[in-house]
Amino acid sequence: MAAASADGARASAPRPGKTQLRVGRLVKAHGLKGALKLELYTDDPDGRFVPGAEFTLQVPDSSPWFGKTVTVREFRWMNTHPVAFFEGVDDRDAAESLVRAILWIDQDEQSTPDEEDAWFDHQLVGLDVVRDGVVVGRIARVDHLPAQDLLAVAVGESEVLVPFVKAIVPEVDPTAGRVVVTPPAGLFEELPADDDPAPDDETAATRED
Repeated sequence: MAAASADGARASAPRPGKTQLRVGRLVKAHGLKGALKLELYTDDPDGRFVPGAEFTLQVPDSSPWFGKTVTVREFRWMNTHPVAFFEGVDDRDAAESLVRAILWIDQDEQSTPDEEDAWFDHQLVGLDVVRDGVVVGRIARVDHLPAQDLLAVAVGESEVLVPFVKAIVPEVDPTAGRVVVTPPAGLFEELPADDDPAPDDETAATRED
C-alpha cells in the first residue's frame, strides 16, 4: 500500500500478479528468543499480525530469506513497541538475519485501504500527474523504500521519481484519474544555470583597490 506521508538491492516482493499491502518492516532483534521489533505501515497491527498470518518478505537476493515467507506465531506490545515472533525464528541469530526485511501481505483487489490517505498501488498506476493544471506525466509504478514511497512518473522518454508526501502530492483522486503535484524547482526540469558572470581580473583588481 502507498500512503502520502506527512513528512529504496533487488528484492522478492511483491508477488507477481498479486496485489499486496506493505504492512511493516523488521527493524531490530529483541531478546534471545527470536523476537523482532517492528516499524508499522498499518493502522491495524493487532488485526494484521494475528497468529497464523503469513507475510511475503522483501529482502536482498543475497539473503537466506529471499523468496520465502514468514508466519506470525505471536504479536505483542512491549513498552509501546510492537514486537513479533515468527514460526521457525527461535533465537537471536535467526532474528538478526531478518532485520530490515519488509513484510507484505496479499490483499483482495476489490477491498479498500483501512488507512486514511492510503491507496493500493494498482489504484495509483496509470493516473495522470497534473502540475499547475497541466498534465506533465503518468504514474508508471510505485517504489516502496524504507524511508518513504516514491511515485515513478513517466514524462516522455524519461522518468521522474516524486516523493509521495503531502507537501509534494497534496491531492490524489483515482476517480478523476489524476494526482496533483506541487514539486520543488528542478524536480521536473533542469534549473537554469547561474547567469551572473564571474568578475574578470580587472574588475577584481579594482575592487581590491
